Amino acid sequence: MREVCIMELAQDDYLKKRVDDQIDWYDRKSLTNQHWFKRLRIIEIVAAASIPFLSAYMTQGELFIRLIVGALGVVITVIAGVIALYQFQENWIEYRTTCESLKHEKYLFLTRAEPYDAEDPFPMFVERIEGLISVENTKWYQRLQSRKKNEGKA
Repeated sequence: MREVCIMELAQDDYLKKRVDDQIDWYDRKSLTNQHWFKRLRIIEIVAAASIPFLSAYMTQGELFIRLIVGALGVVITVIAGVIALYQFQENWIEYRTTCESLKHEKYLFLTRAEPYDAEDPFPMFVERIEGLISVENTKWYQRLQSRKKNEGKA
């Protein structure tokens, strides 16, 4: 009987300290990447849309308008580079996918739905949770290595 209580505590600790912690982390990182991606893209879209509008006001002597159009072109280029470098959209999607997958596994486990309808589903639950986290870590590492490789070519 004592062994069962220890196992339940381990399950509760694992759920709180590992699963919930990871769900919170992936949720926060997903939201942060989503916000950065959307903000930068909105600025990029507004800057790109402003160029044709402002060019209608350019005449031979309008240096100020030409400088603004040139600056908007620079802003667009910098934003595109930052988005490509930090991969906000890719991270947002990957982190959201992992977060939702972890939630899915957690709720299947808590409700003892298939595949957790066996007598002792906890070891399988741990394996599947750690597998999801490991896959995300591997994808992150591969993206990091790809980024470093691409930076070396430039």
